[in-house]
Amino acid sequence: MEKYSQFRDRGSGIAPFFPISSTPAGIYLPVHIFLFLFKLPFFVTVATTYFLFLQWFPLGSLFKKAILWMILGIPGIWWIDLQIDGVKKGSLAKKHEGRIPQPSSIIASSFTSPIDSLYLAAIFDPIFTVSYPHTRQVRRISLLGAILRALSSPQDQPPKSAKLTDLKTLLVENPQRVVVVFPECTTTNGKGILPFSPSLLTTPAQTKIFPISLRYSPPDITTPVPRHYWSFIWNLLSQPTHCIKVRIAEVVYNTSKPTDHATEKKDRYLTNFLDTLGEDSAMTSSTDTLTSLSDQPAEVNPEEKRILDKVGEALARLGRVKRVGLTVKDKAAFVEAWSKKRR
Repeated sequence: MEKYSQFRDRGSGIAPFFPISSTPAGIYLPVHIFLFLFKLPFFVTVATTYFLFLQWFPLGSLFKKAILWMILGIPGIWWIDLQIDGVKKGSLAKKHEGRIPQPSSIIASSFTSPIDSLYLAAIFDPIFTVSYPHTRQVRRISLLGAILRALSSPQDQPPKSAKLTDLKTLLVENPQRVVVVFPECTTTNGKGILPFSPSLLTTPAQTKIFPISLRYSPPDITTPVPRHYWSFIWNLLSQPTHCIKVRIAEVVYNTSKPTDHATEKKDRYLTNFLDTLGEDSAMTSSTDTLTSLSDQPAEVNPEEKRILDKVGEALARLGRVKRVGLTVKDKAAFVEAWSKKRR
């Protein structure tokens, strides 16, 4: 693993992109094979039927949630360890209704496995979004898209054909829905929290942001390396049971005042253009300036950074992990190096 030392966080030594190996089955390997072969037909049948047909019918949220719980139950994901900041177990229904996400609120979730989206859909029936490191806008996706996203390669920029929006617009258009944001932009193995996308900064000031950490036991159903479909299915179905540890932090509000980035970028462009005026390469320089501006991370002011840090620190505390400095670009470089090793 020394050759991958550049993909460890310099401060903590944490490696958030390495896959987590399963515990060797040993003499229980025949049992694991039996469980896998027994569960696979049921899992494939129910999941395929739902995502190809039933999700398109007006069956109602309750019926759809029941099917999603069936999909979770077949692999043995039936033990949910739920803890909420400031709430004693058993007292939530009495006087703490505002401690869990409600319609017109935002969930800022950790991102480690396809099960993240499946669980959140079974509980909250939310709208799922994709965030990117260099823009405050998000792309709306379906539940299946969110599941596949956890098994896909990291994307530093949105596709050219992607239809982007922002969280404020989504909330206005869907006042009866919860919106899920994965601010880390790509999956990890759950051992660290990556730097956040600025997409959360488009949340209206009065809207509640709920940091939610999802952790798994055993943790081998996390998918930090993309396209490992078969190993994920094997780890999911060959175990007798899985536990989800759900931690919900106290509400965070976006109290920051946004910077006028359009004016700022325009002023920077004009300054660079005037500096190069009269040179033979003026046209080329101005074009390069525009390109470089579009490639830079979306800038945030100190107050906005404080809001993102508050949500990031909440997720790190809930998951009992540390925040790391590795980015989506580092993840892409790791995936490329890891793929070469496997070949």
